[in-house]
Amino acid sequence: MTIGYLKGRAIEVTQTLNNRLILVLEVNNIGYELQIPSRLARQLSPLPEEIRQIFIHQQQREEQIIFYGFGSAAERDLFRQLVSVSGIGPQLGLALLDTLGLGELVQAIVTSNIRILAKTPGVGQKTAERLALELKTKLAQWRDLAGVSTPTPAPIAPAPGILEDLEMTLLALGYTKDEIEQALAVLTQDSLLLKNSQVEEWIKRAIALLT
Repeated sequence: MTIGYLKGRAIEVTQTLNNRLILVLEVNNIGYELQIPSRLARQLSPLPEEIRQIFIHQQQREEQIIFYGFGSAAERDLFRQLVSVSGIGPQLGLALLDTLGLGELVQAIVTSNIRILAKTPGVGQKTAERLALELKTKLAQWRDLAGVSTPTPAPIAPAPGILEDLEMTLLALGYTKDEIEQALAVLTQDSLLLKNSQVEEWIKRAIALLT
């Protein structure tokens, strides 16, 4: 039998000697011990009469069943994907969710952002690369089916001073304000040019557009 979720009263959260957080969830007068990420621990109300729904992943270890609890089905399902990767155990899976959160973690894996993944303690470059390699395609499909929202990448901006220098140069060359604005509207859509900090290249491209 697999438990999908438990619904009951959050009695207490305790920390073990090895820094694992254990939630005691009382369901029908039975206290279940669930290991939970710290993000969920911070969300739990201190009022024990509040009924909470906790999504469960259960793991059989020898003769012991260990329950891991999550605040949403999406977090639980992502955890299952993480621990399916060689070298990613439950503690590292929880650490990834705690460090990055659901949306940012999915986004980092799908875009193979190794630097972001390696922010998690215990995740080195090789582990981050393995995560991206094995889960990139799966999570790209899963996030749409699960309705997981991921952060929108910040737009790339030109290097400081580029646009001001470009505008002053074009004005000195006799171009009108309207012509310059039209050229800038085109140039600032070029992702490769936005990474170029050489104003000479911007001037050359602008003149090419305006002639």
